Amino acid sequence: MSNSLDVTLLLPVAGIRTGTSCAGFKKPDRRDLLVIELAEGTNTAAVFTQNAFCAAPVVLAKKHIQTRAPRYLLINTGNANAGTGEQGLQDSLRCCQLLATETGCTEQQVLPFSTGVIGELLQIEKFQNSIPDAVAKLTEQGWQDAANGIMTTDIVPKGLSKQMQLDGQTITITGIAKGSGMIRPDMATMLAYIATDVRLPQKLLQQCLQHAVKYSFNRISVDGDTSTNDACILMATGKSGVSIDNAESEVYQQFAELVREICEELAKAMVRDGEGATKLITLDIEQGRDEAECLQVAYTIAHSPLVKTAFFACDPNWGRILAAVGRAGLSDLDINTLEIYLDELCIVSKGGRDVGYTEQQGQQVMDKNEITVRVILNRGHAEARLWTCDFSYDYVKINAEYRT
Repeated sequence: MSNSLDVTLLLPVAGIRTGTSCAGFKKPDRRDLLVIELAEGTNTAAVFTQNAFCAAPVVLAKKHIQTRAPRYLLINTGNANAGTGEQGLQDSLRCCQLLATETGCTEQQVLPFSTGVIGELLQIEKFQNSIPDAVAKLTEQGWQDAANGIMTTDIVPKGLSKQMQLDGQTITITGIAKGSGMIRPDMATMLAYIATDVRLPQKLLQQCLQHAVKYSFNRISVDGDTSTNDACILMATGKSGVSIDNAESEVYQQFAELVREICEELAKAMVRDGEGATKLITLDIEQGRDEAECLQVAYTIAHSPLVKTAFFACDPNWGRILAAVGRAGLSDLDINTLEIYLDELCIVSKGGRDVGYTEQQGQQVMDKNEITVRVILNRGHAEARLWTCDFSYDYVKINAEYRT
């Protein structure tokens, strides 16, 4: 499935430089190590995976960001450094020390990130050999290479820039992300790095990021698996001269919406690039009693192998969607008032197949690459949206051969 994001259009953000190197963690001559430099005075917000087996770099990054304002981010692919115990922590710290020595900062000012195979120790000598090269290549124009440098099983790089006028000044937000499998909320198997030249206090920046993530990266699911290494970072350099310090102001609302839009587009790009995916499926659950039960229905549909394989086959087997809604666990669900739609086509009403539905109409919708499933519960005013994809032969092949 094609990705609508064009990383050749990524815009520089004043105060942020990126540099990549080919360390050879998994394949030779492939960018697989990224250094991101943050100008002095940059404020940084972060969210991390909720997996109890969170990786060594996640543990260390959480600790470092509470200790000192970050000056550098160090990202490697090909090895997750997860499930590696105390040695993994020591190795991750050693990598931070190597970058700190190369740049003149302290090890606490480096945030480490890793993605790749779980359970294998890092090859420290490859960091020793490649960090100086990445630092030497630091440039404000390096976002395209950075987007390529964080990919693992991704088919395409993912990045997006947006600009807008705030207080008479042009502000820029640029974000990159990776992820295509082991994707499920509570982050996903994903890394995302978003930078802006606006200045926000750290607390407000954290609030902005958490809101954006809630309605973007935490609303996608490729396969229901939550990774050990997920992280999303929002960096605010302040180099545009625009400052925002009031969460109630219109300026903040405009900025926060732009950050959310970027996160949403990056999140949907992950689903489009889901391992073997051929369809982007939007799940809109409406008129529930609360958001929680709307999400409960959405996840049940999104995680149903039968539903996902039907979408891959372009098979209008609406009974699978009906069954998923029915087993979502909602109390006192009145199936006679429930409605289900494929795009604008009503497929279920009054407890069964809608009287106006035909197989031909269903087939026309299922043949599309992007489809919306609407479930109207008719029991309240809450709603929720989730993005997912189909399951194809290639998903099984990619994950069966992941380590070969």
